Amino acid sequence: MSANTVTVYEVDGMTCGHCVSSVDTEVRGVPGVTDVDIDLPTGRLTVASEGPLDDARIRAAVEEAGYAVKAG
Repeated sequence: MSANTVTVYEVDGMTCGHCVSSVDTEVRGVPGVTDVDIDLPTGRLTVASEGPLDDARIRAAVEEAGYAVKAG
């Protein structure tokens, strides 16, 4: 059984609830993601998954929603 993993990202450009909803929908579609939490004021995206996350897929999902993960 895989261990649960929590990964935190900072997302640029989210300004409203619609932004949050778009990112949430795209990231939840990534295989292995079990939960998503987004804090709009800080731009913090917290992703829980079964085992290690494919970082590139999370970043691509955020970009598909129209936003960017901050470099770092």
